[in-house]
Amino acid sequence: MTLPSDSTLTSEGLPPARHGRILVVACGALAREIIDLKAANGWSHIDLACLPAILHNHPERIPPAVREMITRHRDDYDTIFVAYADCGTGGMLAATCDELGVEMIQGPHCYSFLEGNATFAAHDEATAFYLTDFLVRQFDAFVIKPLGLDRHPELRDIYFGNYEKLVYQAQTDDPALTEKARRCAERLGLRFERRQTGYGDLEKTLSAVATRG
Repeated sequence: MTLPSDSTLTSEGLPPARHGRILVVACGALAREIIDLKAANGWSHIDLACLPAILHNHPERIPPAVREMITRHRDDYDTIFVAYADCGTGGMLAATCDELGVEMIQGPHCYSFLEGNATFAAHDEATAFYLTDFLVRQFDAFVIKPLGLDRHPELRDIYFGNYEKLVYQAQTDDPALTEKARRCAERLGLRFERRQTGYGDLEKTLSAVATRG
């Protein structure tokens, strides 16, 4: 499977190939991770559809977009699973999935389930700003430009003055990506911390979903 560019996953997402029996509906920010898991585990019966990752900047748009994706493809698959956590929807995504009879991954957001929900909760970090592999690569698109920091860098301390550190949750071991994450922390004036999380609860959850096919 050819993976679209990060910019395409940000703005357009990824349509399903319609080859499998199980459809996973996910955020474009998780496309690379899910495709890697599919390849590593031989999950050829799982198909992937991704909504535009930039929806995370407008979480109220996620539930209707997920609803539309499920409704459009429901007759094409035996099972549909939603690989989104709550993601700032205030319980609306869970309500949508319950109404449609579709399961979703547990957790408040991807930072939590990528580290493992129990481990993440134990940190109890109210002053940490998180980045994943995808968000490091797309830092300007998700942080700098939406906040206007490319035009008004003086706003940085207003937005990030209450944060103490940037936590890079690394799914891969890529020195170049780690260095870029370190530079992201410097740009925000935050202390840098790197955690090798891998796929966390995402892998465990998809493994269970895969057995249904």
